[in-house]
Amino acid sequence: MTVPKAGPAPMVSRRTFIKTMAASSGVLAVAAVLPDGVFAAEGGSTPAFPHDPVAFVRIAADNTVTVILKHLEYGQGVATGLATLVAEELDADWSQMRTEFAPAQVPLYGNLAWGETVQGTGASTSIANSWEELRYSGAAARQMLVAAAAAQWHARPDDIVVEGGVVKHAKSGRHATFGALAAEAARQPVPIEVALKDPSTFKLIGKSDIKRIDSLQKINGLAKFASDFRRPGMLRAVIARPPRFGAKLRSFDAKKAKAVKGVVEVVEVAAGVAVVASDSWSAIRGREMLKIDWDDSAAERRSTGQIMAEYKAAGNSRGVVVNRVGDSSVAMAGSAKEIEAEYTFPYLAHAPMEPLNAIVELKEGGAEIWAGSQLQTLDQGMAAQVLGLKPEQVKLHTVWAGGSFGRRATPNADYIGEAASIVKATGGKTPIHLVWTREDDLRGGRYRPMSYHKLRAGLDAEGHLISWEHRIVTQSIQVGTPLDAPLRNGLDIISAEGAANQPYGVPNQQIDVHILRSPVPVLWWRSAAHSHTGYAVESFIDEAAHAAGKDPVAFRLGLLSEQPRLAKVLRLAADKAGWDTPLPQGRGRGCAVVESFNTAVAQVAEVSIGKDGKIKVDRVVCAVDCGIAVNPDQVRSQMEGGIGFGLGAVLRNAITLADGRVEQGNFDSYVPLRLSDMPRIDVYVIDSGAHPSGVGEAGVPPIGPAVANAIFAATGRRLRDLPLSNAKMV
Repeated sequence: MTVPKAGPAPMVSRRTFIKTMAASSGVLAVAAVLPDGVFAAEGGSTPAFPHDPVAFVRIAADNTVTVILKHLEYGQGVATGLATLVAEELDADWSQMRTEFAPAQVPLYGNLAWGETVQGTGASTSIANSWEELRYSGAAARQMLVAAAAAQWHARPDDIVVEGGVVKHAKSGRHATFGALAAEAARQPVPIEVALKDPSTFKLIGKSDIKRIDSLQKINGLAKFASDFRRPGMLRAVIARPPRFGAKLRSFDAKKAKAVKGVVEVVEVAAGVAVVASDSWSAIRGREMLKIDWDDSAAERRSTGQIMAEYKAAGNSRGVVVNRVGDSSVAMAGSAKEIEAEYTFPYLAHAPMEPLNAIVELKEGGAEIWAGSQLQTLDQGMAAQVLGLKPEQVKLHTVWAGGSFGRRATPNADYIGEAASIVKATGGKTPIHLVWTREDDLRGGRYRPMSYHKLRAGLDAEGHLISWEHRIVTQSIQVGTPLDAPLRNGLDIISAEGAANQPYGVPNQQIDVHILRSPVPVLWWRSAAHSHTGYAVESFIDEAAHAAGKDPVAFRLGLLSEQPRLAKVLRLAADKAGWDTPLPQGRGRGCAVVESFNTAVAQVAEVSIGKDGKIKVDRVVCAVDCGIAVNPDQVRSQMEGGIGFGLGAVLRNAITLADGRVEQGNFDSYVPLRLSDMPRIDVYVIDSGAHPSGVGEAGVPPIGPAVANAIFAATGRRLRDLPLSNAKMV
C-alpha cells in the first residue's frame, strides 16, 4: 500500500498528554498528543490535535501494561514492535506487556504518516508513525508513576528509579510495582514535558532477545481471529459473484438452493447473490445449486494474451511523463551504444492464509463489526453507509488477521460492505458472518496490476550511462476510488513509484506512464508498484552494466554517489555473499538494490540450474538499512518472509484470464512457495541511529531481479517475462 512519503519525525520536548482515570479500579491510562509538525505527510497538512481522552497505555492493578494498538497485526510483528516502544520508555518488564486493538476512532488513532485522517495499516508505516507517539506515552506514564511513588514515600522524584517494572527508592529501600501505584498515579497531574531516553541507554529497543508478544496465544489457540467469534443467533453467508469482472446480475433462481438443508435465506446484494445458512458448508452447497443469469455486456471478456498485446501497443507511444531530467532523446542520439528491453508482469493475487471474513451485527441504535480490519476508518464508513448509519454508530472490533499483503486494505472496503449489505438485505434479524472461500479469494480480483515495461538506455564510449528512458503501461489502483487524489491530468505517480524516482545518477532521464482501464479490480500488493518497477529497473541496470563491460556491483556503485544508504547496503550484501568468489559451472550470482518505504535493501542471490532446467535459488544474502531496528530479529524475519513471498511470485505465480474468466482457483493452480524451495537466507541489519522506517514490504522488490540477474550469470540468458517458470531453460 502506498501513501505520500513522510520524513523522520523531529525530536521535540514539549507534548500534550491526556489521561483517563479510574482510581477505584486502580487503572492509569495515558495517551500522547503530538503537536503540529511532528509527523506530517510530505506536501500535506499538519495533523490536528486529537481531543478524545482515550489512552494508548493502560496500567492495571494486576500490574499488567496494555498497549492500545491503532494498527492491525496480521503477522508482520507490529504488536511486538509497538509494545516495545512503550516498554522501553516505561522501563517495564517484558512479561508485564499486553496488547489490545484500538477502536475505530480518528483523529486519535489516525495514522500520522497519512495526516491522521485515516486509521489504518499500510505502506510499512506502523513503527515509523508511532515511534514518538508511543515512546512519549510510555515516558509520560513512567513520570506519573514516579510522581505517585514520591508522594507516597515523601521522597524527591529525582531519587526514584524504575527498573524492570519496579519503582524503587534506594535511600529508604522502598519499592512498588506499577500495579500498586496505578491508582495514585492516575491522580497525578499530566506532565507537560517528558524526556525520552538516549538511544545509548536502550534496554529493549534494538535487542533481539525479546519474544513476540503474540506467539504464545497463537500457538495455544487463545488468539481470536474473526472466524473464531460467535454471536447469538449468528448465521453464515457466502456470495455468488459474477465469473467475469464487470458483469451484473440479470436474474437468479434459488429454488434448489433453498432446498439444501441448513440454508435459511437467499438474497440479492450489490456483489451478487448471497446464500445465508446455519453453517458455512451448507451456505457453500446452497450456492452451488443457484441458477444465475449474468449480464456480461460490460464485463472483461479478453484473455491475458489479448490484454498484454494492448499494453504493448500502447507502449509504442509516449505516455504521461512522470519525471524528466535533462534531454534523454538528444543524449540517446549521441550515445556510442544503445540497449533496450521489455518486461512483462502478470496479475498477482495476495492469497493470505486466512481468506476474507467478517461478522456484522445490527443492534438498536447502531451496529458492531468483528474483522481483521486494515483500514478501520474506511471499513467503518462503508458499513455505516450501507446500513444507513453514522460512522460513530458503527463499533468496529479489530481482531487478529491471518495475513493480508494489502488485500484487507481496499479503498471501497469491499468485504465489509458485502457483509453489511447481507445484514441489510435480511432485515438485520441475525448477525451475519460472511466467509470467502479460497476460490473466492483467488478469483475475486483486487490483484497486483498487470504491467508492461519498455526501457531504453544509451552509453558513451567509456561505458558511462548517459541516457535512460522507461515507459510503463499498467492499471491504476487508485483512479475511480475514494483515494484517487494523486491522479492529476492523467498523472498517476503511484503506478510509477520506484521508476519515476529510480536512484541511479543518470544525467538524462525520462519516465512516462500509460494508465489503461479494465473491469478487473486491482489493489496494492506487498511492496505495491515496487514489486514490478524494482524488477524492471534492477534487471535493466544489470543489462547496462554488461553492455558497458563492467562488474554489476561496481557499475551500480558508480551511479549511487548521491545515495549513500543504497551504496552501503549493496557493498555489505556483496561482501557477505563473497561477490568476487568464483562459482561452479551452472551456478550464478546476481544482485539488486531497491529503496522502498524509506528502507534500503540489497540482495545477492545464488542460483543453480538443474539438468531438467529447473531454477533453484540456493542462497540469498540480504542487507537492510531501516533506521533504528526496534526488534532486529523481527527485521530479519520480515526480510526472510519478504524474500519467500517475492520468490514464490517471480518463480511461478500468475493470475491469468481466459475469455475474461480467472483460470486459477486454489493452491493447486496458484502454487505458493514450498519449504523445499526456500533458500538459505543471511540477513544483515545496518546499525543506524536514524528514525525507523518500515520492513514489512521492503524485502520483496529486490529478490526477483537478483534471481533473474543470477540466472543470466549462470546461463547467459535474460528472463524478462514473469513468472520465470514460463521460460524453458533446457
